[in-house]
Amino acid sequence: MAKRVTGPEIEKLIQLLAKVPGLGPRSARRAALHLVKKKDQLMGPLADAMGEAYRNVRICSCCGNVDTMDPCTVCTDDRRDQSIIIVVEDVADLWALERAGAMNAAYHVLGGTLSPLDGIGPDDLNIRKLVERVAAGGVRELIIAVNATVEGQATAHYITDQLDGLDVKITRLAHGVPVGGELDYLDEGTLNAALRARTAI
Repeated sequence: MAKRVTGPEIEKLIQLLAKVPGLGPRSARRAALHLVKKKDQLMGPLADAMGEAYRNVRICSCCGNVDTMDPCTVCTDDRRDQSIIIVVEDVADLWALERAGAMNAAYHVLGGTLSPLDGIGPDDLNIRKLVERVAAGGVRELIIAVNATVEGQATAHYITDQLDGLDVKITRLAHGVPVGGELDYLDEGTLNAALRARTAI
């Protein structure tokens, strides 16, 4: 049995850091040690920032984004084309698309995908609010940008069914060969999707 070399406060810090995605037990120990060494320059300001975020972070009641205001910065940005809504599984996907800067549209965060095996049904996701947004009018295109997984595709089909009869164009992200990808390294599913979604040159 390994001997404990730190007090309970630092052990608790390590255990909490280890729960952060991308940090295992060893990485959490290194991060904790770094924070402790840089207590004044890093740990204090980080604790303040985390406390502020804890007090002020909200979930946007319109799109499901995470922000310190409700409606969020994206929803209140009048420079965005609110007639186009990009539907994503998670806030991380919204942030990734924003980093890419490909479109200046509105978003809708589902909060996951349908997964009967995990007990996640339509009522567990932010689908009803999406249907309400489209039914209210003013939305001409819905871009379903969910992951290319079985659950993602099932969710996309369910949303499409729910919007049947509403005057909105429904599209999805193209699937296939990534930019810079080599055919030899791609799996069969990706190659099949790329061939089916081929475009004219």
